[in-house]
Amino acid sequence: MAGALQQLMPILLLLGVIAFVVSRLPQTAQAHAEAWRRRRAWNWVVLGLSYAMLYFGRYNLNAAKDVGALDAVAYGDVFGVGAAVYGLSFFLNGPLADRLGGRVTILMSTAGSAACNLGLAAALADGTADVRIWTVLYAANMYFQSFGAVSIVKVNAAWFHVRERGTFGGVFGILISLGIYFAFDWGHRIVDALPVGWVFAIPGLCLATAFAFCFALVRDRPSEAGLVDIDTGEGDDGQPALPALTVMGRMARDPVILTVAGIEFCSGFLRNAVMHWYRDAARALELTDTFAYQNWGVLLCLAGILGGMFAGVLSDQLFGSRRAPVAAILYALMFAAIGGIWATLDTPHFGWAAALASLCVIGVHGMLTGTASMDFGGRKNAGVVVGLIDGAVYFGTTAQSFALGRLLPAKGSVAAADPASWSVWPLAMMPIVLVGLALAATLWNAAPKARGGH
Repeated sequence: MAGALQQLMPILLLLGVIAFVVSRLPQTAQAHAEAWRRRRAWNWVVLGLSYAMLYFGRYNLNAAKDVGALDAVAYGDVFGVGAAVYGLSFFLNGPLADRLGGRVTILMSTAGSAACNLGLAAALADGTADVRIWTVLYAANMYFQSFGAVSIVKVNAAWFHVRERGTFGGVFGILISLGIYFAFDWGHRIVDALPVGWVFAIPGLCLATAFAFCFALVRDRPSEAGLVDIDTGEGDDGQPALPALTVMGRMARDPVILTVAGIEFCSGFLRNAVMHWYRDAARALELTDTFAYQNWGVLLCLAGILGGMFAGVLSDQLFGSRRAPVAAILYALMFAAIGGIWATLDTPHFGWAAALASLCVIGVHGMLTGTASMDFGGRKNAGVVVGLIDGAVYFGTTAQSFALGRLLPAKGSVAAADPASWSVWPLAMMPIVLVGLALAATLWNAAPKARGGH
């Protein structure tokens, strides 16, 4: 009985935090009919859970690494190649989302990622895999994964007013954070109980189910669901969508968009540097009996929920829907948290500092990729803008994958058991935090402007 209760406690904690956060949400100033709100809720809940399943089918690679299917260098290379493909894909997939609509591209994303995960499961049928095959299949998976973010932002841009996006972006982050929980906690439970191939087969089947729900329920605009379209507060109603190359050209000359992309490069480096390597450090330092190690997925999920809600509500309610002030505050807290990791590496407590750092960086990421991209791109060109911004995130992810895969102590080495050898981990992150903080501070007063003249 005690063992079962111990297993349930993290889940009960997670559900309690979700209930508390949702019950404390401030009311937005936008008035919508109850039936309209219900239909919108079906739209974004299905989208959010589908993106959670995409996370499940993306970060399951980490669980395979932890059971020895990949060493640190191979993992860094495979994930790094996948992250690079993810980032580069946005130059194609962002314009495709604007042209085809988010509904079509989320269907492409869930179907393609499901097929790739099932392919990885088949390749691992005997418990081992050729790293070259693994790299190709995972890169293909990340190509289809890259449709996910642009699809979500593209669809939600037509359903949410500018003044609602921060708060509802935080709620949406709750659903997305569940995917991190599934990947990091349930992924490890799967490889503990079943052959390693199942850590890809199960997310593949979940993604196939998500495809069916998206096909049945997700619509690009309220009018496609039999409702009335809303004024999103962007000032571009009646204006045609601009050609993708025109939007890209304007983005390349827009200091706000380029600065947001720079901040998100830093966020991509930091988010994955903490998320992917904490368990390696704790395992090497023989701290596997700590709550943080055993429930890392729960802590990451809570970090995503609390970080997203903190950022969204603070932005909408205190800073007049300006996103950069919140990003700057979170980057300052992140610097303190990463300093805490460095100071406590020889104690069991550094997992909590890592969780705080994750809360901060996930809050920044959700605020800028999921919300600022809608603000500055608008619903008609959201795909291209989020493509640049989220692409920058994954270029940062690529950099940390190749760098930390080589800088960190090798698994099983004498150096790996020495806390001093792991100091390179937080020290490599600190300069990136300072760059992100400086960039966010330069945008303190930036706010979305009407684009009616475009």
